[in-house]
Amino acid sequence: MPILFGVVLLDLIGFGIVIPILPFLSPQLGADKIDIALIIVTYAAFAGISGPFWGRLSDRLGRKPVIMLCLGGAAVSYVMLALASQLWMIFAARGFAGIMAGNLGVASAMMSDITTHEKRARGMGMLGAAFGLGMVLGPLLGGLLAGDSGSFTLPCLVAGGMSLLAIVAAALFLPESVSPERRAANLRQQRDGSRLSTWTMLRQTGSRMLALQYVLHAATISAVTYLVPLWLGDLLGWGARQVGMVFGVQGVIMVLLQGGLLGPLVRLTGEWQLLRICIASLMLGLWLAVFAGSMPWMLAALYLAMSGATLCMPLLNTITSHRTPQQLRGQMLGTTASASSWGRVLGPLLAGANLTLFGYAGAWLGCIVLVLFYLAWALGPPPSRLSAAPATPADLQ
Repeated sequence: MPILFGVVLLDLIGFGIVIPILPFLSPQLGADKIDIALIIVTYAAFAGISGPFWGRLSDRLGRKPVIMLCLGGAAVSYVMLALASQLWMIFAARGFAGIMAGNLGVASAMMSDITTHEKRARGMGMLGAAFGLGMVLGPLLGGLLAGDSGSFTLPCLVAGGMSLLAIVAAALFLPESVSPERRAANLRQQRDGSRLSTWTMLRQTGSRMLALQYVLHAATISAVTYLVPLWLGDLLGWGARQVGMVFGVQGVIMVLLQGGLLGPLVRLTGEWQLLRICIASLMLGLWLAVFAGSMPWMLAALYLAMSGATLCMPLLNTITSHRTPQQLRGQMLGTTASASSWGRVLGPLLAGANLTLFGYAGAWLGCIVLVLFYLAWALGPPPSRLSAAPATPADLQ
């Protein structure tokens, strides 16, 4: 668990360096607010297409080689971004980054492989904490490297270097979590046609509505991520450095919640009840954003919403892994990662359209509508778990 945490952390520091500077890099090459949304959508769409592929590949070849391959692709995409001199080059760089964005789904499958049911939430929380810490160090580092010069070449190159460092760490220290026997069995199932398709897997495991929540969650969070730099920039006059610091503080909160408090909270309330509380916190923060007009209230709205949201994803991953047989975890968590990516397509498009038509209040209200559906599902009965003995694809048929 600590080794996987470290590899994911290095990768996400690079990811965190780039995210808050994109809204400021793109306008230098002629992008408007809709273009910024489309850049985010380009990454998410390609990630949505490729996510199930990386998950299935990790079931057949193992988690470690797929993680290293995706890290290499991320490094290349950051170099492409650093060299971008025209707007289409940014789209190309983010599209390629999306194609190679299989790491979180495969890392979640690996964490599921190496943890028991009782420790699954803690393990998923560690991955979430890696994301949070990456969003602390990455944006702060990106803002410092960008400085006041307006040049974003150095931050992008450093992001690529972090991915290369993660490859080295994975190669030297990360063990494989899928046994050779399991990989051989998965490969035989693929060749003889007995491997379940993605849709069949979702239907026969009863996970279609569960997968939909990944779409709703990611759509909401990506809309918030798109809106916040523009919101803070337009209303407060803030730039890349200040926005990076805001994301950095949120990253600290994510680390504390996911790395330290998630396990005790799950033991206290249970996974399902905690998920309901977190979704309600997300909605409350979004309602506050509708009416916030000053810096303290704007930051309070952001941190309340994102603090609730930050626990939702590890809880969803824990619930998903509990109801997925070991042989299908890579495929399932790759599929849910893909569902999240399609949510990240929907979110910025919805937020961008609402922002253009109705202003920031309308954009925040659009996010609230998504969360209403999310919360309505969570208020229903929880999905059932598998028995302790993992099922096989044949059992599911």
